Amino acid sequence: MTFFEQQHQARQETKKLVFLFALAVLAIVIAVNLAMALLWNFKFGGHHELMRSYPKGFFAINTLITLALIGGGTLIQTFNLRDGGDAVAQMAGGRLVSPATGDLQERRLLNVVEEMALASGIACPKVYLLEQEDSINAFAAGYNQNEAVVAVTRGTLNRLTRDELQGVVGHEFSHILNGDMRLNVHLIGVLFGIQMIAGFGQQLMNFGRFSSSSRDDKGPPWQLIMLFAGLALFVVGYIGIFFGRVIKSAVSRQREFLADASAVQFTRNPEGIGGALRKIGGLTDGKKIGSQINHPNAEQLSHLFLGSARPNLLDGWFATHPPLTERLKRIYGRSMSPLEAPELSTPYAETTERLADLPFAAAGFASAVASTSMPAPVTVSGAAATPSLEFGNSSGMKSPLSPQLDGAVRDPAGACAVVYALLLGEGAERDTQLAILKKETPQQAALTTFLAEAVAQLPLSARLPLVDLAAPALRQLAQADRDRLLAIVEQLIAADSRITLAEFVLQTVLTRRLAPRAGRLVPIRFNRLSDLSADVALLLSLVAHVAVPAGRTDVTAARLTAFLRGAAACPELKLASHDYCDGATLSFPRVRQALDNVNQLAPLAKPQLVKALLAAADGGEALQISSADILRAICAGIEAPIPPAVAATYQAYPWQFDN
Repeated sequence: MTFFEQQHQARQETKKLVFLFALAVLAIVIAVNLAMALLWNFKFGGHHELMRSYPKGFFAINTLITLALIGGGTLIQTFNLRDGGDAVAQMAGGRLVSPATGDLQERRLLNVVEEMALASGIACPKVYLLEQEDSINAFAAGYNQNEAVVAVTRGTLNRLTRDELQGVVGHEFSHILNGDMRLNVHLIGVLFGIQMIAGFGQQLMNFGRFSSSSRDDKGPPWQLIMLFAGLALFVVGYIGIFFGRVIKSAVSRQREFLADASAVQFTRNPEGIGGALRKIGGLTDGKKIGSQINHPNAEQLSHLFLGSARPNLLDGWFATHPPLTERLKRIYGRSMSPLEAPELSTPYAETTERLADLPFAAAGFASAVASTSMPAPVTVSGAAATPSLEFGNSSGMKSPLSPQLDGAVRDPAGACAVVYALLLGEGAERDTQLAILKKETPQQAALTTFLAEAVAQLPLSARLPLVDLAAPALRQLAQADRDRLLAIVEQLIAADSRITLAEFVLQTVLTRRLAPRAGRLVPIRFNRLSDLSADVALLLSLVAHVAVPAGRTDVTAARLTAFLRGAAACPELKLASHDYCDGATLSFPRVRQALDNVNQLAPLAKPQLVKALLAAADGGEALQISSADILRAICAGIEAPIPPAVAATYQAYPWQFDN
C-alpha cells in the first residue's frame, strides 16, 4: 500500500472514529439519564407515576450537560495539543533531547533518527526521552511530517542494540510517513472528552463529601445524593474508557502491523524491530515491565506507543495493540521466543558506524551527499515586476562536514547562520547580503561569515540534507524568530533580483517547515488532478526547465519533449504543447501558488502527479541532482515523501555519523 493510499485510509479511519465517538456519546448520554432518573427517584421516591414526577426538561438538561462536558473536554484537550508532537511528548513526561547533546546514548539515538530523516527526505524530527520509564517503548506524534517528534523511553536506549534501535525508529517513521500521527493526536482529544464524565463524577463525590449533611423532609440528605450521583457518574464515565479501548483497537491495530513491516523494509533487517519486540516480551526485572508506561497519562496515550503502555485487562477486540506473538510471527514468518533484555554495558559502542555501511543504504533508501557534475547555469526570465527563476548548478566536490558545521546545525542560532551561509552569493551580491545580515542580525552575520567557507566546500547535493539536519534546531525557535528567519531569507534572495534553483528549493522547504501554518491540517479542496490542470502544467514545465540545461541547440524542443513526457503520465488532463509554460511565465509567486493549490489535493490524486513530475525529469539517463532537488522541494511543498528514484540519486554520506 502506497503512502497516498495510507493517507486516504487514515482519512477513512477518521470517519470510523467519528462514528464510534458518536456511538460512545450516545451510550454515555443514555447511561447518565438512567443514573440521574434512579437518583431522582431515590431522593423523591414514593410516587406511583414515576414518569410524571420528573421536572420539565429533566432529561434534556441531563443530556445537554453531558454533551457540554464531552464536547468541552474534547475542545480543551485539542486546544492543549495545538503544538502537536511537542505537546504530546511533554504530556507523556518527555524531555527534549538537545541536538548538541554530549550524552553518547542520546547521540546514538539522534544519529539513527537523522539517518532515517535523510533517507526519507523529511525534516529531521525533534527527539524526546521519557527519562523515568525503564521499559522498552517509543512513539511518534504530530500533525504532519514537518513537525513530527519521536519519543523513546530510557529503557529503549539502555537495552537495545543499534540495529534494534533502528528497527524501533523505522517503525515510528512508518507512522510519520503513513499519515497515522494526525489521527492519533485527534484521538487523544476525543478520548479525553469521552472520559470527562468520570472526572465530573469525581468532583461531585468530593463536593458531597465536604458539603453540609443536613437532611430535609423529602428524603435522604443532599450530601448522600451528591456522593451517589458522583459515584454513578464516575462509573458511567468508565463507559468512556471502555469505548476508548474499542476505538483505539479499531483504529490502530492494523496500522501496527503495517509499521512493523515498514520497519523491516526501511532497515532491510527483520532482527531490528523483531529483536526489540522479542526483548519487550522477555523483559523482566523483578517484576514484569515489558513496554509498560507508568506516567499518569499512559492510558490516554496508549494507542501511540510501539507496545502496550498498560496491561491489557481486556484482550482481543479491546486490546490497543496486537499480541506480540502475532506481530513476531508476521515479521519472521514463524513463532519466535522472547529474549532477555539486560541493560547493555556499552550501548553506544556502535555510534561510530557509518551510514554507508547500513543495510538500507545499499538499497538506495539513504539520501545523502554525492559528488556530481552539473550543467551550466540557465536563466529563465520572469515578468518585469517579479524576480526571475534561474536554474542550474556547478560541479561540486565531496567534502566532509566540518566540526564547525556539525556543531552549528545542532544549535538554533547556528542553524540560522547555516541557512544564511547557504544563500550567500559572490561579489557585489555577497556584499549586499552581508550588509543585510549586519543590519538585521549582527551577531549571526559574523557567524555566517565564519561558516561560509565550510559551506562553500560542500557539494550542492549536500545542501538540502544539511537543512534537514538543522530542522530540529530551527524548530526550537519561537514562531516570531522563525518568521524573522524567513523574512531575512527572502531579503537575501532578493539581493540580486533573481531566484536561483538553490534559492527556490531552500525557501520552499523552509517555508513549508517553519511558516506559522506549518503542521496544521490542510483541507481537501480538490479531488482530481483535472481540477488543477493549469497548476500541474506549470509544475511540469518547471521540472522540464530544470531537467534540460541551457546550451543545447535544441533546448526549447527538448524541454517541450520533457513536458509532454510528463503530461503523458496524466492522460486524463489532456495536456498538449500549448499548455507548456515558457521561461517568461515561471515566476516564483506562480510556482508557490501552484504548490499551495496542489497541496489541497485528495491523497489518492497526488501519486499520479509525482509520477508525472518524475517522468518529466527522467530522460532515460541518471537523474541529475538539480532535478532531484526540485522534485524534493515540490514533494515538501505538497507534503509527500520523495519517490525512491529521487532518494537513490543522493548517495550515502561517508562522514555524516562519525560521532
